[in-house]
Amino acid sequence: MNMLGKTLPPLASLLPFEAAARLESFSRAADELHVTQAAISRQIRGLEDNLGVKLFSRRNRAVFLTQEGRELGRVVSEALQSISEGAASLRASSHGNRVVLLCQLCEAFYWLMPRLSTFHQQYPHIEIQVVTSTRPLTEFNDPFDVALQSTHRASGAHPLMFTASDEVFPVCSPAYLSVEQPLPITGLQSHTFLHHSSDAPHLMEWDDWLRQFGQVLAGNTRSASYDSYPLMLQAAVEGHGIAMGWRRTASRLIDSGALVRTCAQSVHLPEAISVYRQQGVADRPEVAALLAWLEAQLKDEDV
Repeated sequence: MNMLGKTLPPLASLLPFEAAARLESFSRAADELHVTQAAISRQIRGLEDNLGVKLFSRRNRAVFLTQEGRELGRVVSEALQSISEGAASLRASSHGNRVVLLCQLCEAFYWLMPRLSTFHQQYPHIEIQVVTSTRPLTEFNDPFDVALQSTHRASGAHPLMFTASDEVFPVCSPAYLSVEQPLPITGLQSHTFLHHSSDAPHLMEWDDWLRQFGQVLAGNTRSASYDSYPLMLQAAVEGHGIAMGWRRTASRLIDSGALVRTCAQSVHLPEAISVYRQQGVADRPEVAALLAWLEAQLKDEDV
């Protein structure tokens, strides 16, 4: 007779408990798992009722693991890690030469695609599956191997491998503004500002950029907002106004003459881009090859 069904605690409570035990915080566990704090608390109370022991002490709106909680936390963490590694091994065995690269849409479109052929030339046996997202890494629920996104966006517990720099400056179509001489920053306010707006704010937008030079975005300036960076850049190409350009993603449009730099000033961000590996995934030479290639490509272009 199989006794597991009678002896195991509620399985749905184990992941919330592991996160809360590791972080020693119900609110941070809720953020990591994208649920409410009340849902975490409810799952853990159900687990405590099932086991008949207190796993957390609750004091002054904070939680602390009890001795029983620490012991169970260790067991659950090891068990979930083992399951994760087993699942990763099965995925790798079915697609041993495939590497899933999660990339922000703008970097995938303007930076990655023009360069990816060089990776295929170096590693013809490795298949790269590019998956794009405009959302932070913590909101992507499918498996991946490597992820590239703007620094300071939510990344959860996925390990950071390295960062790279970038440079930010205004750009526009030469048809919108004939830039024979760089426009002074004070001259920007009379033009239309193109904004990239997203639920998870981007690393640098117009107000932050202007603040670097002691300027404030005037409340009466003309503006237009777009929910994706490629769409905003295309609006700039079509002459709708001046956009915030990132060197890595706007440089090809500048080189082709579709865009021009509007001002001489720029802001250097030493850690603008971050590259991650998925948490709990076993090392594979194919993943190591992609990480090495990405690092070389990004470092060669560091500003």
